[in-house]
Amino acid sequence: MKLFISADLEGVAGIVNWSEADIESSFSKYFTEQMTKEVNAACEAAIASGAEDILIKDAHSTARNLDPSKLPEQVKILRGWTRDPYSMMAGLDDSFDGVFFIGYHSAAGANGNPLAHTMNMQNEYVKINGEIASEMLINAYTAASMGVPVLLATGDKMICEDALKINAHIKTVPVSEGIGNASISIHPNVALKKIKEQVQAVLSDDLSKYKVDLPESFHVEIAFREHYLAYRGSFYPGAKQTGAKTVEYETNDYNEVLRFLFFVL
Repeated sequence: MKLFISADLEGVAGIVNWSEADIESSFSKYFTEQMTKEVNAACEAAIASGAEDILIKDAHSTARNLDPSKLPEQVKILRGWTRDPYSMMAGLDDSFDGVFFIGYHSAAGANGNPLAHTMNMQNEYVKINGEIASEMLINAYTAASMGVPVLLATGDKMICEDALKINAHIKTVPVSEGIGNASISIHPNVALKKIKEQVQAVLSDDLSKYKVDLPESFHVEIAFREHYLAYRGSFYPGAKQTGAKTVEYETNDYNEVLRFLFFVL
């Protein structure tokens, strides 16, 4: 069994402030350790369930957050950014049996997490086919484009609910619930226990049930915080500026969506 893990930080247990997500800040040390523990919990349960090949994409900020020495020896870790359109899913291909999203968070334009955003802080929202698109949705569609099932999503309550909207079978572990600029979180050790339980549950199931349906066509809209970013984005081939701060793009090819987001977002 071959698994891919995309790991973020703003959805791990207890995190609530941007200083805690900044790798250059002393506040972040505890939370990068918790990120490592949550990824490790998923890996240990997967290996115990028969996984032989696990690739982890460190997918937060500098992509240098996880402590490789505290992960099982059987795993490989992709640190740093490849600088290609797959971004948080770099390294994934159709040879994988499933994907885990660990430490994920609500989208820009949503209120499920004090740290809600989509890819960066320059946009107010990203929409795909009229719906607010989180990093989880963007990356789930990447997996879907390769025929790889999305097995697990952990993070804030809203992002877990969003995962169930795209496939009701996906196992979820909601570790926190945003309330304004705060959140209520479960104990970090309980988060580890629940992650292990859900990994064991999904890997004993029929993985084909977890495939996400990929839309046949895509209408992408980005609303930027600054008007000049929409102006700049309008020069991408096929894109058009539709408002002072919005730029839109249409295609039937999801790889083109990823390329548009990579260069414009």
